[in-house]
Amino acid sequence: MPRLLDVTALATIASLLAGTAGAEEWKFAIEEIPGSIMDTYAQEFKKRVEEATDGEVTVTIYPLGALGTPTEVVEQAADGVLQFANVSIGNLGTIVPESQIFLLNYILPDDRARLNEILATSPVIYDELGTDFESKGLKLGALYSEGPQVWTTNREIRTPEDFDNFKMRVMVSPVLLQAYSDLGASPTPIPFGEVYGALQLKQVDGQVNPVPAIEEMKFYEVTDYMIWAGEQELVTAVVAGIDWYETLSPDRQALVDETIAGLNDFIVPVVDRFNAEKLEKIKAAKPGIQMIELTTEERAAFRTRAEATHAKVAEVAGDRGAELLDALLAEVGAQ
Repeated sequence: MPRLLDVTALATIASLLAGTAGAEEWKFAIEEIPGSIMDTYAQEFKKRVEEATDGEVTVTIYPLGALGTPTEVVEQAADGVLQFANVSIGNLGTIVPESQIFLLNYILPDDRARLNEILATSPVIYDELGTDFESKGLKLGALYSEGPQVWTTNREIRTPEDFDNFKMRVMVSPVLLQAYSDLGASPTPIPFGEVYGALQLKQVDGQVNPVPAIEEMKFYEVTDYMIWAGEQELVTAVVAGIDWYETLSPDRQALVDETIAGLNDFIVPVVDRFNAEKLEKIKAAKPGIQMIELTTEERAAFRTRAEATHAKVAEVAGDRGAELLDALLAEVGAQ
């Protein structure tokens, strides 16, 4: 059963349903805190939309926890309670299973320019996967990466064997559960807002997130190592409710499309800056934390393990997921 919303979230949702007199209001929920990468994206979206409409449209941003879990806010977008949501792909597993191919380890290019181009322009993503979002009541506006995923752990991990009896916190996603099991860990799904406490209380031994999230949520305080294994990027999705979008005038639809397209170039240097600045903050706050970048040879052992997950993708993301994975790998390999 889905988790019940708390009283605050229920009250907030009630206010959304009540609507706002006067200017047209677009509600934009994100799964991160104010001042984060997602917040920077949403604030720029707000600025551009409000300027383009001379204030006829106002954009209200709801950060982490204001309206429930990330999965719940996506459901609210599909239901028309709010207009936009920006969440990690890992939180879409129960809504758009096919999107989970982006959680597979070692499928995206290492080169950041190629990675960003694929996420912004890929026909497999926007012409193919986009139809799977639409079938769930969602319009896929954009995918973008928040940077390389990093393991923060309470012990050194250099081989799959080091993951033995290791509880790794992951997002609620069948693909992630399979992926980290195949790497040798014991994957443990825990809501994002509860990860710090789980690490502190030793309920889990590590977690995986990009550097900005690790710094903002202070995960480095309750772990001893930061490990770059090159296995994933944190891919996030910007979605809108398709029913709401289709009620818009052609001019408003064009405004949404053009604003989101324009943000593709905006967000890339923002992500680079956040990753660099947040890493320096972590180093200053905890000089003793051990930072490890796995060698090519060490990564190869994990890559081999990851192939098992690729072979099982149909079991966790359906035949359609397997079809999209093959198309994406062909697209990546062709560039």
